[in-house]
Amino acid sequence: MGRGRFTGTLVTAAVALLLAGCSPSSSGAPAGGARPAGGGAPSGYGARFLAAGECSSFGTAGFTEVPCTGERAAARVVARHDGTIAAGPPCPATTDFVLHIGAQRTGGGADGGGRIPRGYACMRNLEPPHPGDPGGGGGPRTIVGDCLYGSGRGRVRETACDGSGRHEPRYRVVRAVTARDRCPASTALYVRLGGDRPVGCARRVRTAGQDLSTGSSPNSPTSGPPRP
Repeated sequence: MGRGRFTGTLVTAAVALLLAGCSPSSSGAPAGGARPAGGGAPSGYGARFLAAGECSSFGTAGFTEVPCTGERAAARVVARHDGTIAAGPPCPATTDFVLHIGAQRTGGGADGGGRIPRGYACMRNLEPPHPGDPGGGGGPRTIVGDCLYGSGRGRVRETACDGSGRHEPRYRVVRAVTARDRCPASTALYVRLGGDRPVGCARRVRTAGQDLSTGSSPNSPTSGPPRP
């Protein structure tokens, strides 16, 4: 049996068009909840449920922690934090999806009162596809190399740069800078990325006869957002 794959469809990041000013981008919808196998104490794979370096399976009812060497292993935890993703550290740039972990009692511990605190795990698929890679069309963060399309109401969303997604790419983030005035003259829109270089400079791209996964795109500045 091969390992499962997560395409990133449920965690496609939404970002705001920033032609007049900066607006925060969304981290996307959660990929799902995570729970200890069988609802008991998550012992056997690590002292902490879904700690960094541990693996999860993909199931119909949720995600469970499994040994990384097992055939059910599908994704690895690349970072793990307590609290909410809105208040905590961002996931690594090439995270494929995020598991949101609700606070729950496990029945473990010396007094039978084990507890898993609320938190989130940044996940990376063990095998391709990797929607969190630059141009991959998904992941919880928008990064340099990602492509975007107009989703209406003055907003854009990620889509695959190679044209394999449901939506044709219209823009590509080519640079991350500290301020809008540091973007190149060919910039068509500005995207808030977060971090120490919070402004993404995006250029228009053309798809006819062009493979956008190579990173090439014409210099076609525009003074306004795409029409919905």
